[in-house]
Amino acid sequence: MGNLLPHAATLDDWLARLEAAHPVGIDLGLERVAEVARRMELLTRPIATRVITVAGTNGKGSTVALLEALALAHGLTAAAYTSPHLLRYNERLRLNGREADDATLIAGFEAVEAARRVGESISLTYFEVGTLAALWALMQCPPDIAILEVGLGGRLDAVNVVDADVAVITTVARDHAAYLGDDLNGIGREKAGILRSGRPAVLGSTRLPESVHEVVRQKGAVPFVLGGQFRRSESNAESWCWKGATVRGETREVADLPDPGLPLDNAATALQALLLGEVELDAMACRRAFGEVRLPGRLQWLGQWCLDVGHNPHAASYVAERLASRPRRAGRTWVLLGMLADKDADGVIAALASVADAWVTVSLEGDRARSAADLAGRIVDRGGQVAHQAATPVAGGGWLAERLDSEDRVLVCGSFLTVAAILAWKQAGAAPA
Repeated sequence: MGNLLPHAATLDDWLARLEAAHPVGIDLGLERVAEVARRMELLTRPIATRVITVAGTNGKGSTVALLEALALAHGLTAAAYTSPHLLRYNERLRLNGREADDATLIAGFEAVEAARRVGESISLTYFEVGTLAALWALMQCPPDIAILEVGLGGRLDAVNVVDADVAVITTVARDHAAYLGDDLNGIGREKAGILRSGRPAVLGSTRLPESVHEVVRQKGAVPFVLGGQFRRSESNAESWCWKGATVRGETREVADLPDPGLPLDNAATALQALLLGEVELDAMACRRAFGEVRLPGRLQWLGQWCLDVGHNPHAASYVAERLASRPRRAGRTWVLLGMLADKDADGVIAALASVADAWVTVSLEGDRARSAADLAGRIVDRGGQVAHQAATPVAGGGWLAERLDSEDRVLVCGSFLTVAAILAWKQAGAAPA
């Protein structure tokens, strides 16, 4: 990585340097990151009283946000590490519900840089440095609960350098095929790599591949399965109930829970994981947490615009289902779609076709860019109507904003990059591009 940056370096300086430091952006494996973690004493000192690690294809961010809200509502100190971010890198580390400030992040980067240069220098990726810096920040004042989101896979992800007291797997679906392959059993095996012998494994989907259950048995983890040891049920249109179990097999129930605006399977999973983190659930605190939790970019409504970072068929199907369940306006449903080239665009388009009256496709930038024309061609091949193709998400949003009827609604999806661009544009005032 070259020479150490001057102490006065800004967060932007550090991030620019980290982006260019390692020869590849994703380099799965724990050998390098574990050695630096040992040098930083991250493996011998606690980063929190309890660590909950969350892996999965979809629903990780929602589950982390729900766990964080629940922990804070119960009066616990809590930290959450997630990725990627939408607008600011600081979003990746939250301490007691607040984004980490620049000084905290920079101090972590400096600690990682100093450790990796002890003896033989070790090269780390952007994500690996960020993960170690976040863990170092937590270790300075260990919280009651640390909630760590796996970046990619599980077994070889940098987050897995820390042993989880409670491991969560939300869903397993096809995504990141270049790194995880297309075989669901293989993907499930990688994600189940976060499990630990004798410790709880919370399985938050009723449709996990058999490989996940095989790893549970092989590792000797203690399974708590959605639909088995814990479950949810709708009381009525406005509330739902949860029933789960402690590590000792004692039953716990919480009734009259509000819809958090996030997948209820994830909410049920978060309740079970927190209970296994030795937190006695309080019904009022749970209701308060679910009534107040917010997660940008997940079915986030800004007036007529709905923003969702879903970028694979599984996530798109859930978004389409939620849109279809909302009272339908008299106007049209527009879908503003921008995706990366390594994602299953045909699968996403098929999943959204039932709710899309018209499409606006947009191009994204970078090595994995996919053009608006490519997306438009795929939509037309399926019989869809593409009203406009734009060079950027903001250009597409501006074109659409000038033509929206008051009864129309817009779904923005396909990538974190697409949602981030529109979110920043909306926050800046949404002037036509």
